[in-house]
Amino acid sequence: MRITFVATPYPWRPVGALRVVYEYGNRLAACGHEVTIVHGNCRELGSPPPRPNGLARRLRSAAYAWRDRLMKPSIRWHVLDSRIRLAYVNEPFPGTIPDGDAVIASVWGTVGYVRQYPKEKGEKFQLIQGYPVDYGYSQDIVRDAWTAPVHNILVSKWLYALAEQMGCPDNRYIPNGIDSKKYRLIRPLVERPLRVVMLFHTVECKGSADGIRALEIARQKYPRLKAVLFSAQARPADLPPWVEFHFDPPQDYLVEQIYNGSRIFLCPSWSEGFALPPAEAMACGCALVSTDCGGNLDYAEHEETALLSPPRNPEMLAANLLRILDDDAFRVGIAQAGVKRIGQFSWGKSATAFEKAIQESLRQSQP
Repeated sequence: MRITFVATPYPWRPVGALRVVYEYGNRLAACGHEVTIVHGNCRELGSPPPRPNGLARRLRSAAYAWRDRLMKPSIRWHVLDSRIRLAYVNEPFPGTIPDGDAVIASVWGTVGYVRQYPKEKGEKFQLIQGYPVDYGYSQDIVRDAWTAPVHNILVSKWLYALAEQMGCPDNRYIPNGIDSKKYRLIRPLVERPLRVVMLFHTVECKGSADGIRALEIARQKYPRLKAVLFSAQARPADLPPWVEFHFDPPQDYLVEQIYNGSRIFLCPSWSEGFALPPAEAMACGCALVSTDCGGNLDYAEHEETALLSPPRNPEMLAANLLRILDDDAFRVGIAQAGVKRIGQFSWGKSATAFEKAIQESLRQSQP
């Protein structure tokens, strides 16, 4: 099959939604499919994107075509199969998209373009990886995007339930996978230092301020507690000096030194489509203390594989953090159950289901 993923933004930094696209692209290419990933700027949803025409359109298309040929852009933070074609465009208008069997709006904001493509571009899909209402978009805009005349693939049971409630016509649940060869248990659980790791982000709904507040509360009882934060963004000036911060750490270092060198992963997010970092930290042996943020419920079960609390409540998050810190045997039990549970998720399984979903939709759409 000829499969095109339409993605945004430009991939100069690690982006969780793009990482999912790249994982699927790698595995589909390995199965012999022709995969193209198109990166481009997209306008805000809510109104149809304008259709450029005339000389400006031709000049812009020619400029990006030559840039793609000469620069041969590559993704530095993720290994991509060499058979994948990467394309960089100003906006993903139909003329920038190759003809194919399937075209997938794979990141929020791209379905407004994909829904307008002619049939030669392929059967239309939408990979839904989050709930944009929690990022400030109106319910009407989200409903219009999710109910577009395309096939929806949703990465968590929580998102699938929301799509069903909206009356979306064609929904499939395919969870994200975990690369067990990369994210693995290296350091014994009983030998972990007194460290808590957390992903930091400036977007408010990621809850980083709540997480830091929970860590401050925990440090009142455990002054020697070490907090380790990592991010694709630079260290903020107002971060407390006792916080160890890693800017865009290499994956090997993240796995071997940060995840495997910590007892607990703290996730304070208000909303997540699937939440990959907590799942990957679980695979490395971190006990998960998290908010009930939606997508993590595919693998985080309260008092079995994690301790959960309501979002936007740093005091309850801190209480669960202290509960883990107070009882090391309980922490080890939670971590062991988490490793076992997350082992049920693999990119191999997910890619097989993804490929099958596309093939079934193509068969159903044929006369």
